Amino acid sequence: MDQFRHLGKVLGYLKALMVFKDDIQINQRQCCLLVDVYTLAYEVIAEEIKKNLRFEERHTKWKAIECPLKELHRIYKEGAHYIQQCLEIKDWWAKAISLAQNTDCIEFHIHNFLSCIPVVIEAIEIAGEIAGCDHDEIHKKRVIISNKYDKDWRDPKLFQWKYGRQYLVSQDICNRLDTVWREDHWFLLQTIREMRSSTNLSKPEQRLAEILIRKLDDTEPETLFHSSLLVGSKDFQVRRRLGNGSSQYKEIQWLGESFAVRQFYGNIDKLIPNISLLLSITHPNVMHFPWGFSDEDKKENFLVMELMNKDLFSYIKEISGPRRRILFSLPVAVDLMLQIARGMEYLHSQKIHHGDLNPYNVLVRTRNPLSDGYLHAKVSGFGVSSIKNFNVRTPTNPQETHPHIWYAPEVLSEQEHSGDNCAFQFSEKADVYSFGMICYQLLTGKVPFEDLHGQGDKLSRNIRSGERPSFPFSPPRYLTSLMKKCWHAEPLQRPSFISICRILRYIKRFLLMNPDHSQPDAPSPVMDYCDIEQGLSKKFSEWGCHDPLVVSQIPFQMFAYRGFEKERIIVNFRERSSESGSDGASLCGDENGGTLEDPFPQIAEMPTVIYERTEPVLKKTFSAKKFMDGKISKPGTPSPRGRTRPPQLTIWGRNLNNESIMSPSRRKASGHSSDSELP
Repeated sequence: MDQFRHLGKVLGYLKALMVFKDDIQINQRQCCLLVDVYTLAYEVIAEEIKKNLRFEERHTKWKAIECPLKELHRIYKEGAHYIQQCLEIKDWWAKAISLAQNTDCIEFHIHNFLSCIPVVIEAIEIAGEIAGCDHDEIHKKRVIISNKYDKDWRDPKLFQWKYGRQYLVSQDICNRLDTVWREDHWFLLQTIREMRSSTNLSKPEQRLAEILIRKLDDTEPETLFHSSLLVGSKDFQVRRRLGNGSSQYKEIQWLGESFAVRQFYGNIDKLIPNISLLLSITHPNVMHFPWGFSDEDKKENFLVMELMNKDLFSYIKEISGPRRRILFSLPVAVDLMLQIARGMEYLHSQKIHHGDLNPYNVLVRTRNPLSDGYLHAKVSGFGVSSIKNFNVRTPTNPQETHPHIWYAPEVLSEQEHSGDNCAFQFSEKADVYSFGMICYQLLTGKVPFEDLHGQGDKLSRNIRSGERPSFPFSPPRYLTSLMKKCWHAEPLQRPSFISICRILRYIKRFLLMNPDHSQPDAPSPVMDYCDIEQGLSKKFSEWGCHDPLVVSQIPFQMFAYRGFEKERIIVNFRERSSESGSDGASLCGDENGGTLEDPFPQIAEMPTVIYERTEPVLKKTFSAKKFMDGKISKPGTPSPRGRTRPPQLTIWGRNLNNESIMSPSRRKASGHSSDSELP
């Protein structure tokens, strides 16, 4: 109850902020959408709690919803921080540069929100299954919830029609998700045009307005502007050099904000296509380059980018210690993995293969003071950085002296034959291998093959022959399974980043549903999530496409994963029961720590069976097709357990032959005198 109350407090703060929504000049429509989905989510959760739970049991039977609501509360706070940032009018030009092209609202905050909502709904359903003391009512609720995940609903359109409002992906919300970013883009362009036509702007502001209009107009490709606009600005100041002494990166102050800038020299005519592509990239988990500047006379070039705290390798080294075996909690580690995978998913959708993915090329910063240790990760080091002539490096760390620890075996083989690190055409699967090595360091705090770096070329040969890092302790099997698939010797056996993102989102769901995951006897999933992904990818061919994921698809994918998982649990349960000759008393473990009775209702041969409740009235018809498919067993025939099945109706292991599904009051009102009569 406390977590639900905390949601209400943040929502109240957001509504207070939105009193001044007309003052939001940048991304106003995205802010309004964010508040609207948060508000609707609160109403939906309230409805679900009212329908499934009892207030007097809040201290005993509501435990399942505490952790999911806590995560949702953190997501609400991050959204509020974003809206407050958009509302601030100080340093307006810098905010226009930083926020005009980013997609943080849709691709970050709403992504996290839609990944969490299915978990909250499911947690309420699980708590509702044990709410109250009426066993008959509890069994009926279990049947209803089980039918919800029936394979018939595993269709995107049917799901949206049936559960769109409950999972915050109604057609109206989806339409807004598709349009608000473009609308804000257009309105900002109109605002800057109006400002330029006024006489209140200084000469430098007039120049800024002109190039922002050119940048936002989308009528010409991304271009480099003259560097005098940057270095000639009266508030331009170099604060410090980032990295080692020979680094090309510096922290600067410009337009009242701090940025990072990469400065390099030389003729860049051949790099213009790469730079234009770099300037057009926009994703919250990929390094954003809002501006590029060049001075052809001096051959001096600048790329302005977001300022991050440090690279992931340095951050891990900073927080590690001799007594600290685990650097990140599992939720934080998995969240970092998902962010990196989402950044790579976007790059691959743009036909960009990184080729040098490692912890040095993943930059991180704290999200905000209230993020509970969570970090914001961005993939960098691609594009221009991979061009040899413009990539100055000094061998001062293991990644430089032993770069092969991050490279896929096929990359190492090609480099050995070509003798040129830049000759190999990197592939998506090579990036997946490197990602698996980053995951290893996130979970263990150790550099892959840390104890074998002195072996040099021998280590490279061992990697090509199939050697992989050993774990100093046993991480959860559901994560080691994913890592091992990522660094599989055969590239075609490695998953795509699209699949990796779906798997990691479902792992996050498992961690939220099982908050005791850090304990020695922590529960484990009953099946490998990589197997779920493989099974569903065969059914939904569009899941393998390389287009960027539309975030509105996330709730359906989570729903399909859960339905497939439940289906496999039932199949495995029946197979084990059949092999053991069980009489039905066997129990099947659930990943939520509970136990399942026979999880599939066994229905006697009847033309139609209708389940009814007073409020609301629910109907379930078992058709002849389900009888032919074997879902309804003929009375008097052998059951899967080898016994003759009597003509009985069993719901979740209960024999209802002598019990009416109607409540006693309804039986009396309808004139049923015998409990043996079906309604």
